[in-house]
Amino acid sequence: MGWSTRQLAELAGTTLRTIRHYHDVGLLEEPERRANGYKSYGVQHLVRVLRIKRLTDLGLSLPQIAELGDADEHPEQALRLLDAELAGTIERLQRVRAELQLILRQASPTDLPPSVAGAIADADLSQADRSFAVVLAQVLAPEAMVRYSRSLQGYAQDPVIVEFDNLPADADEETRQRLAEQMGALPVVRKVWEVFPEGVYADAPRGKAYAIEALGRALVELYNPAQIDVLVRINRPSGVSG
Repeated sequence: MGWSTRQLAELAGTTLRTIRHYHDVGLLEEPERRANGYKSYGVQHLVRVLRIKRLTDLGLSLPQIAELGDADEHPEQALRLLDAELAGTIERLQRVRAELQLILRQASPTDLPPSVAGAIADADLSQADRSFAVVLAQVLAPEAMVRYSRSLQGYAQDPVIVEFDNLPADADEETRQRLAEQMGALPVVRKVWEVFPEGVYADAPRGKAYAIEALGRALVELYNPAQIDVLVRINRPSGVSG
């Protein structure tokens, strides 16, 4: 006297729907039927259902189990592959969790690498400068971004910077030149030049041309023509390459 479908499901700790789905996808053979037409499951069916359930609990998909065939009693190769995948997932999750802890501890933004987010968030940057830093992080080497973020330590909105942030697009020649000279003399600007003695783009992972193009597009979008002209006019300190 075998088990009914409901009894099999209860015994295996699963559902009627699951048992029927195993039949539909070819993972569980149809049992013999009783005289009254009802299915009659045996021990081999229970063993099969428990095996499938165990493998799916471990992380194998039903198609993967189907590919195992008779080897699913102890699918060593599949389980070793799954173990390797899980190890990679755990490593990634641990890395993500470490980043989350850093973000939460520093209350730093999520659009910047954790290694620089705190320092850049603490600097009193304008929205344009803040957005430009995000683009910088995408084209410069991580070490370069760390140096850049360190150069912003103690940064505060100098009146000259405030004037630049509010510079109208139609600012006259005299205003642009004066502002360029004043900004070039600011300690924070000179500090940025100092941390990039070989030029900002020297270590760009995708090359100097790629970095220049990407940052050029960002400049055009974030700053008006007068502001860009001022930035172009700022001269590096003597002895520092471009």
